[in-house]
Amino acid sequence: MIKEDIVEYNIVEEELGLTWIAADEPTRDLDTLLKDLHFLHGAAFVSQLKYITTHRSFTLVKNEIDIYSTGGEHGEDYDNILNAARKAVEHGYRVFILPNPKNTRTPDFIFEKRGNYKTFDLKTITGKASAGTRMMESIGQSNRVLLNINTDYNARLLASDIRTYFEVNAEAIEVLIFKGKKLISIDRNLTLSSLFNKIFRKRYEK
Repeated sequence: MIKEDIVEYNIVEEELGLTWIAADEPTRDLDTLLKDLHFLHGAAFVSQLKYITTHRSFTLVKNEIDIYSTGGEHGEDYDNILNAARKAVEHGYRVFILPNPKNTRTPDFIFEKRGNYKTFDLKTITGKASAGTRMMESIGQSNRVLLNINTDYNARLLASDIRTYFEVNAEAIEVLIFKGKKLISIDRNLTLSSLFNKIFRKRYEK
């Protein structure tokens, strides 16, 4: 855990790079830390994620392994969130379920594996032609989207949806897919390949 007397840092962009300066008064409010993610990039963004996961508001979810939350287990989408979190744990992640600060769009999760931290916005897919629309909804919340596929979704259509998502969203980094017991990770470079559809269908349909 981060000790109470450790100060946070603000980032000041200068011509020669990033300079870290100690803040006058450390911010301990989790909502503020989440809101600040919208203004951070690169190493600073990752450092903030690591900092957030040490916040004392997080506790282990009852009867779960490696899933942490700050409460809110009775939200209308909580069952979908917990279902996706369990699948992530099966694939070796520690999962932090994030709260939703007022007037701020935030991702649903922080995933951590082997010291790597990523945010994901969850989209549970139950309709057979809804993935494209749902991914577009995630723009502004996270540059990574998690599709938990709970329907017989056509591989060719999903590949097209994913490619369009990357074309529309210049900030997009990754689409992570849970389909049954499978995990499929798609990044921007793969979608630019002429072999993308073939590669994706092989991974998705096998």
